[in-house]
Amino acid sequence: MARRTGSADLPLHGGRVPPWLAERMASLGAIVTQAIVHHYGRDEFLQRLSHPFWFQSFGAVMGMDWHSSGITTSVIGALKRGLAPLQSELGIHVCGGRGKHSRRTPEELTTLGERIGIDAPALTLASRLVAKVDSAAVQDGFDLYLHGFFVTDEGKWTVVQQGMNGDKRQARRYHWHSESLKSFVDEPHSAIDGPAQGEIINLTDHRAEQSRSAQLDLLSALGPDSIVREFAALTQLPAAQPNLPHLVMPGHHEVRPSDVFTRRLHGTLAAAAERGPVDFQELLLTPGVGARTVQSLAMVAEVVHGAPYRFQDPARFSLAHGGKDRHPFPVPIKVYDETIRVLKSAVQKARLGGDEEMQALKRLDDQARRLERTATGPTLETHMENERNASPFLDGRSVFGWEANLSAHRQRRG
Repeated sequence: MARRTGSADLPLHGGRVPPWLAERMASLGAIVTQAIVHHYGRDEFLQRLSHPFWFQSFGAVMGMDWHSSGITTSVIGALKRGLAPLQSELGIHVCGGRGKHSRRTPEELTTLGERIGIDAPALTLASRLVAKVDSAAVQDGFDLYLHGFFVTDEGKWTVVQQGMNGDKRQARRYHWHSESLKSFVDEPHSAIDGPAQGEIINLTDHRAEQSRSAQLDLLSALGPDSIVREFAALTQLPAAQPNLPHLVMPGHHEVRPSDVFTRRLHGTLAAAAERGPVDFQELLLTPGVGARTVQSLAMVAEVVHGAPYRFQDPARFSLAHGGKDRHPFPVPIKVYDETIRVLKSAVQKARLGGDEEMQALKRLDDQARRLERTATGPTLETHMENERNASPFLDGRSVFGWEANLSAHRQRRG
């Protein structure tokens, strides 16, 4: 049986992702996905997506509003666009989305099943059951409006869906995974318990296609009562798993010291200063790549390599590329583009057998973890102020415009 793996409460936040950021989010999302699959495999990528803290940090490092409900829509949309050209290579497919796109999930799964041979009816049933549990069987006041279905060539899947409560001005995100995990990194068990059906060997395995079909036939034959029992079993999942991760994001938009583990920030800054010149010697000679880009790379490397406990302060990852609404500072386009270029180079060389740059990024993350025990540095307020001051020179941009133009306008008014 699939299980819910976590949830998140997020403040509703209006606005749209501007095209200049949406394009970059798609590129960075695709490259980070490739790096994770390269190091750990696609099953691990599904596990990452099913963890609410990692998902929020992933969106924050892309430059999206670090605390808001919009991260869910923008991350799913970015991955759907960015991974589309790579789905045959990676074996990862993204279906669904927001509103009308969520309703197309069954159609997309059917098309995918015809193309690669996965059991589309079983996946469609899983998609509908998960959506029904979070919208009907568990009535918590949140109306679903988004359903993202991530599936691999083997038929394993993760669902990320979100509901809205307009009265509370909140959104709630639900994460589901097709494998019942003992922990985030342990191997999943190979048995799935179904109502009145005994033990069923891992139905997400491609070798269990006949068993999946038989289950669907049995479900149809038994009728509504069987579905009611299935719902009853699924609704017990949250009570049976009291320690599932639950992320609660604050209502304030600005990044405050209480939102960031400062020692980890200091470790990242120190690692960029010490490890960067060693591992990125050639890259540092390239115009535009300097200590600031290496700082962003260190945070991206943590998203690729970090363990679950590392993502308890998603706000910290917004310090890589800022935010579209100038929180914690405008998106530094020069840094963002160089981060994408460096990562793309590392991934492309790794595909050809040259793993040096990918390993350099991992060493950068390793060094940050070691240094955070002893490193010191500026306060969060000072760090953000320095970023805002440097923003006009880094092509800082937000939904309000280019930072250089805004700075000039403020000077004229002053």
